[in-house]
Amino acid sequence: MYDNGPTPGRNDACWCGSGKKYKKCHEAFDEKLQRFWDKGLNVLPRSLYKSPEDIEGIKRSAAINIGALDYVGENIHAGVTTEEIDQWIYEYTTQHGGIPADLNYEGYPKSVCTSINDVVCHGIPCKDDVLREGDIVNVDCSTILDGYYSDSSRMFCIGEVSEERKKLVEVTRESVQRGLAAVKPWGTLCDMAAAVQECVEENGFSVVREFGGHGIGLDFHEDPFVGFTVESPDVDTLLVPGMCFTIEPMVNAGAPDIFIDEKNGWIVHTKDGSDSAQWEVQLVVTEDGYELLSW
Repeated sequence: MYDNGPTPGRNDACWCGSGKKYKKCHEAFDEKLQRFWDKGLNVLPRSLYKSPEDIEGIKRSAAINIGALDYVGENIHAGVTTEEIDQWIYEYTTQHGGIPADLNYEGYPKSVCTSINDVVCHGIPCKDDVLREGDIVNVDCSTILDGYYSDSSRMFCIGEVSEERKKLVEVTRESVQRGLAAVKPWGTLCDMAAAVQECVEENGFSVVREFGGHGIGLDFHEDPFVGFTVESPDVDTLLVPGMCFTIEPMVNAGAPDIFIDEKNGWIVHTKDGSDSAQWEVQLVVTEDGYELLSW
């Protein structure tokens, strides 16, 4: 097989552990993947496609993830610090049996990312970051429950924001919806990326290239890298039922160029100081489209 994984005999037990004979389980699926590989498409290893049991586990994790962001939405307002948001996420997640996936991930010091105005992503919560009237902020929350990972983020407008900021937030959300509409089994990531890029650029904004979505489910960041322009790496990746990933374009009001704060090695800013927005959803490709898991 293309992924150098097991290929049982037709009457042997399937490699997936279902107990069924291979010919009654994954044989036709594997042969289809091999045909696409032979055509030159990027086909993920079979180990990355999620089983129905995996999807149910991810959904249980996502219930905490969604609930934590709902809690933020109910309590966020001008005067709140991002440190308080971090405490909300930690307390909600742990009280519901989960673990904040961000906390201590590759040295990241907090339970959530809070990215205000010109911060593209990975904003680190702190007591000195006080939300003010007119700010826009992305709250990016990731959750582990029983070894299953969920991930989503939302934009919040603090009080009355400018029309320019409001448009940026709304267009970014629309780009996610357009990307979702382009997800079809046996299509490619390029279909989704093209839909996102077109929506963003027709409204005069730009898509960040260096950061994007990712596979997720049994680990925080799995293959593939999910970019949101047609020039992104891995855009030829085949969309296969059971493939679980995030759509999370980072959209800048100005140019797409960014820089990372050298003091902490995490916080990403727009290079020209323009505002940035991001929404993130997690989905699984199905036989007839997709299913949202976290949003």
